[in-house]
Amino acid sequence: MKIVSRNDELLRDALSCIPQSSSRTGLSSCNKLIRFEDISAAAFKIQCGVQKTPCMYSRLSKQYGMDIYLKKEFLQYTGSVKERGVLYLLTSLPQDQQRKGVIVASDSNFSMAVAYHASELRIPVFVIMSTSTSPARVKMCREYGAMVISYGATAKDSQMHARRLAQENGYLYLEEEDSAVYLSGLGTVGLEVYEQVPKLDAVIFPAGGHCGLLAGSAAALKHLNPHIAVIGVESESFPVLQQSLKAGHPTEDQACSNHHFYGDVSGLCFGSNSLQLTGKLVDKVVAVREENILISMLRLLEYERATVDAEGAIGLAAVIAGKLPELKGKRVAIVLCSGNLELHLLQDCMARALALDNRVCRFSFVLSDCPGDISKLLEILAREEARVLDIKQERVFVTSELFTVEVTCTVETRDKIHTAQLRNALLERYPTATLTER
Repeated sequence: MKIVSRNDELLRDALSCIPQSSSRTGLSSCNKLIRFEDISAAAFKIQCGVQKTPCMYSRLSKQYGMDIYLKKEFLQYTGSVKERGVLYLLTSLPQDQQRKGVIVASDSNFSMAVAYHASELRIPVFVIMSTSTSPARVKMCREYGAMVISYGATAKDSQMHARRLAQENGYLYLEEEDSAVYLSGLGTVGLEVYEQVPKLDAVIFPAGGHCGLLAGSAAALKHLNPHIAVIGVESESFPVLQQSLKAGHPTEDQACSNHHFYGDVSGLCFGSNSLQLTGKLVDKVVAVREENILISMLRLLEYERATVDAEGAIGLAAVIAGKLPELKGKRVAIVLCSGNLELHLLQDCMARALALDNRVCRFSFVLSDCPGDISKLLEILAREEARVLDIKQERVFVTSELFTVEVTCTVETRDKIHTAQLRNALLERYPTATLTER
């Protein structure tokens, strides 16, 4: 069934007169008008290669006063929505190029998706990673089936080496860009959300440096129902999209971070296609703080058993931060687009999130170094039902009177109210106690 909409004209206006970039060796020559038919064709072509991920009603709905549906794209094989665009891109390559192979140079979700799907399609695939890449990422990429080569101390060194190998051997050098083919593949998320959740009022997507998912899905959703609000969310630390929309052209945020926690949220700027589509079709772009992202990750792990990274959690973070009050009482879908976070970083994030959520607190005070004083402290903690995470005693470097001990204790509580009750109980017994909630 062909769906016809007046929004085709809007899409045509959004991408009209866009200059073609020649700086990339990828598929920039394929840039053209992104139409709803292109997204529909992409959905048909990739349906057997990617998961049709669930979009499920969330238990967080009552907590935040709206009907929340979570589109769980982190359940894709490589843990990222990027598989949709990558698979459509690879299957669209000429057969002679598929025989020669492709090459990428990063440890991003895009490269992981290329490694897996190229291997599945029997396309030779090479991934150049810098020597600073974590061993876990290198191992994972090799397990997907790619030939991984470690080269250079920085990502720029790896990219230059990949381009050189592409020229010498006839490989196609791929990097994430906003060609119509790639955007059409990503836009299939919008089709699925519209199909899975009837009577939608809004859909929230991650934004930032790479906003192809936001732009492509907006094209699909606005074609199907122009009354659905499409919202992008980025980090306050890296407001690349908002700066670019204000300037009217892609800009680079000098504060962009290479830390793996942020992923594509802090990536360098995208191309003109995504920016033009976003400016025409996206209703609102908001920014959230890192603290909101961490608490969002915690909520998703606790309530949904969903282990996502910053890019995957940033959509819900806007709801948690109260940045979208107009959605109260509405039916809202949130795309959880990525779940690739290294284990040690996940552990650090959850520990920090518990402290931000006032569920882990630390207190310290000075006791007389007498038998039974520590046991009395533990009795108070047990009576208040606080879980002791760590307790330390310092005798040598105490600056107060002799024969005293400084005790520092870290405990876990149920919530902010429980923390306040514990504080009052401790201050009643130890008036000089110092408490730190965050």
